[in-house]
Amino acid sequence: MKVADNLIQIRQQISNACQKVSRSPDEVKLIAVTKYVSTERAKEALDAGILNLGENRDEGLLAKWDVLGDKPLWHFIGTLQTRKVKNIIDKVEYIHSLDRISLAEEIDKRAGSKIKCLVQVNVSQEESKHGLSPEEVLDFIKSLRPYKNILIEGLMTMAPFTDDEEKLRICFRKLRMLRDQIKKCNLDFAPCNDLSMGMSNDFEIAIEEGATMIRIGTALVGEAGEEEEG
Repeated sequence: MKVADNLIQIRQQISNACQKVSRSPDEVKLIAVTKYVSTERAKEALDAGILNLGENRDEGLLAKWDVLGDKPLWHFIGTLQTRKVKNIIDKVEYIHSLDRISLAEEIDKRAGSKIKCLVQVNVSQEESKHGLSPEEVLDFIKSLRPYKNILIEGLMTMAPFTDDEEKLRICFRKLRMLRDQIKKCNLDFAPCNDLSMGMSNDFEIAIEEGATMIRIGTALVGEAGEEEEG
C-alpha cells in the first residue's frame, strides 16, 4: 500500500477517535515512525504531507537526514545513549526519551538552543521498558531547572502490547493525570502540554485518553520489505 492511501485511513481513524471525546483532530500530531523502512519510504511519507518523522536510532536518523535534511521535523523516539547525543542534537525537533540526569546534562551541554524534550515514563512498570516510574517523574522534572537548554514539553510512554482495552486505557489515563499534575506546578521550563502515547495498535484509545502525539509505524509506512507492495 502507498503511504498516501494508508494516511487517508489513519486520518479517518484519528477523526473518529477525536469525535468520540469532542476533540479536534488538529490537537493530535501524527508522527510517522520510519525506523523500519528505507529512506525512499520515509520520503514517500514526507511527500504525502506528513511533516513529523520519528527515528529510534542515531544511525537511522543520520542516514535519512543525509537525503531529506531538515524538510521533516525529526523526533528521536528511542532510548538515547549519552555518548550519541552529539550525533543528533542539531538535527532533532523533539527528544521523546529523557529519563536520567546524565542524559539531561549531555543534551544541555551539546545544544545550541532549547531542545524540546519529553520525559519517558514506564507507566506499566514492565521490566522490558525504559523510563521513570510515575512516582519519580515530578521530582525528576523539578531537578531539571538548572538546564537552560532543555524545555520539558510533555511526557511519553509505551503501553503494554495487549488487546485488553481497559489495561491500555488505565495506562494512558495515568500518564494524562501525571501530566496534569505537573502542569499545575506552573514550571516555566516544563509547560508539559504534550502526551506522546499511542502506536499502530492502540492510537485510537490513546487519542480518546488525551494523546497529543501518536507514533505510527507499521500501519502508516509499513515495515522493511513492504514498500514494494501495492
